[in-house]
Amino acid sequence: MSTPHNSATKGDIAKTVLMPGDPLRAKHIAETYLSDPVLFNSVRGMLGFTGTYEGKRISVMASGMGMPSIGIYSYELYSQYDVDNIIRIGSAGAYTEKCKVGDVLLADSAFSESTYAKMQSGYDKDTIRPSEKLNGAIKNAAKELGIALTTGTIHSSDVFYYEGKGAFGIPEEEYEPRWKVLEREKGILAVEMESFALFNNAKVLGKNAACMVTISDSLVTHEGLSAEDRQTTFHNMFKVALRAGVSIDN
Repeated sequence: MSTPHNSATKGDIAKTVLMPGDPLRAKHIAETYLSDPVLFNSVRGMLGFTGTYEGKRISVMASGMGMPSIGIYSYELYSQYDVDNIIRIGSAGAYTEKCKVGDVLLADSAFSESTYAKMQSGYDKDTIRPSEKLNGAIKNAAKELGIALTTGTIHSSDVFYYEGKGAFGIPEEEYEPRWKVLEREKGILAVEMESFALFNNAKVLGKNAACMVTISDSLVTHEGLSAEDRQTTFHNMFKVALRAGVSIDN
């Protein structure tokens, strides 16, 4: 069995999948951490691998960027390949000085202006929560490994490049960037572009989803990591996700 977006056959993919956005990050994780990784998908360059970690079977597959992309891949994993758990592992931009570049953040909810959930299933609220079970496993894994974990609300945005000043007919001197408003009014810690759709799909299909991100840049301090650093240096996040992934009882 395969889908238009995934050439794997049933049984090729483990019950738990780690899902970075970047295909090269998926390849790096598989080659660095998994024993005997096997490539199960390369359609559209969206690489997916299955191997073992600490003696247990686990998969890693890229999602691409944005909610439509992760929406397709995660829905197929849940509905066509019997995947029970997806842990998104990505990068995010900090909205607050409380989150430093390199910090690991676990989303306890995802806020979005996106219509993804409303169009997909009729869910019309702007916030969706992840799986308590999967978040609990991630917190336990971080504690076991001695890795600090920040928990809070994350912004899933459809837009990467905002037009900014003057785009909404607001006088330049009165314009306040969207991220500042969200941090002040909703206490949102950081922004990424996928978790809201992932959490929706898990909710609709009765599955488990979580989102853990490493802060790769800060909208407050303007610090940031290079593309190469984002691809290869998120080791604390990877280790926590892998430990949590193999600890879930399937």
